[in-house]
Amino acid sequence: MNARVPPIALEPALALDRVSQAWDSDIVRQLTDYIAIPAKSPMFAADWAEQGLLDTVVRNAAAWVESQKVAGLTLEVVRLPGRTPVLFFEIEATQAHAPQTVLMYGHLDKQPEFSGWRSDLGPWTPKYEDGKLYGRGGADDGYAVYASIAAVQELKRQNVPHPRIVGLIETCEESGSRDLMPYIDALRPRLGDVGLVICLDSGAGNYDQLWLTTSLRGMASGTLKVEILTEGIHSGDASGLVPSSFRIMRQVLDRLEDSATGRLLPASFHCEVPADRLAQARATATILGEEVYKRFPWAHYDCGGSTQFALPTTTDPLQALLKRTWEPTLSVTGAEGFPALQDAGNVLRPYTAFKLSLRLPPLVDAAQAVQELKTLLEDNAPYQARVTFENGGGATGWNAPATTPWFEQALNEASQAHFGASCGYIGQGGTIPLMNMLSEGFPKAQMMVCGVLGPKSNAHGPNEFLHVPYAKRLTASVAQVIGAMAKQAASEPAV
Repeated sequence: MNARVPPIALEPALALDRVSQAWDSDIVRQLTDYIAIPAKSPMFAADWAEQGLLDTVVRNAAAWVESQKVAGLTLEVVRLPGRTPVLFFEIEATQAHAPQTVLMYGHLDKQPEFSGWRSDLGPWTPKYEDGKLYGRGGADDGYAVYASIAAVQELKRQNVPHPRIVGLIETCEESGSRDLMPYIDALRPRLGDVGLVICLDSGAGNYDQLWLTTSLRGMASGTLKVEILTEGIHSGDASGLVPSSFRIMRQVLDRLEDSATGRLLPASFHCEVPADRLAQARATATILGEEVYKRFPWAHYDCGGSTQFALPTTTDPLQALLKRTWEPTLSVTGAEGFPALQDAGNVLRPYTAFKLSLRLPPLVDAAQAVQELKTLLEDNAPYQARVTFENGGGATGWNAPATTPWFEQALNEASQAHFGASCGYIGQGGTIPLMNMLSEGFPKAQMMVCGVLGPKSNAHGPNEFLHVPYAKRLTASVAQVIGAMAKQAASEPAV
């Protein structure tokens, strides 16, 4: 059998120049309009269908994709009854000998506003300043569909062959992608044999090189409620006899977490870190050093201590990386049953409710963890109080498959070409439910999970921003990796 003639390789400098022009002349403006639309995920907008904002951002993105007139592209907005909409596109392969498909993923739904925005910024008032586009959702993850199409367009402009490409842009990711599986099932015959997944919904260790996400934590969430009274009563009359619902809440949470260290107590919530991930974490710790923890917006008051900022749980860069990627953690993300401070009188409150968010190691099954969590929290309640845990959903984490030689080489060459440094490898503490689904469905596919959420980008929080210079280089890198996949396919003997 004769090897195929290698296709034309992408010219990196030209690619970055033209991709940058596309960002400056068009994409930044598109994302500015997108940020201004409060298209909150269904978990935070139960009336999303009536609002019509998710439909609006999908229609806007679809109109822009169609306006690019990408050769061989077909597009549709898919709507299943009662589900959030999905944007789906297909681009024909330019190679006859290209049996595998590239799947490009992103999402257009957003987290809610949150407080603490800089006085001249806001979640729905985009501002472009010093290469940063501020506002909710631009970096997480509205830019993905625009960057994906821009990357393909550059391949087309340089006449670089590419495999068949499909795009799946959902609107329920920030709600745990609970609508995604029905769409994957419905679209599965059209996905093809996926050989490369490009997911641009992740983070970056710095803005100086391409970063490949190698693992994602899972998530379990829900509402824990402790009720001890049917109504509020005078605290002077009842306290000491009637136990505080808040104190009971603390007792219940003590079953789950060691409050002194933050370590989750159930052994089943932990797992061993694979040797390759540990080695990658060591290399990344060397690259990032103290920036692993200094990147966060710490409170700058030392309370008489020796530092000028609050202290992390560890200052060892390796342990810091592992704690935020391979250890389970508990966060209280919301509360109910408390009056505002100005309205708080001498009243013993009837109940306390906390919204709990657990991040689980990549190899821990989320469904099993949720069930164990419910049993742990509800059984044998102190004082026979009414303690309930309402499951808010969960998603199992993800550990990337082994990297093939062509993919590793392509990542390094793209990073060197567009950043002047080798590709970095990093685990992320966030959750992308799609990745585990795709790894199970396409176990041989390579996973290019990258993103623009680098230091201080603050996804989900105040002052969230998209680092545009990094996004430009990432877009060009995506084009180069797709071109490398085509080159690899062409080098394989025809069957």
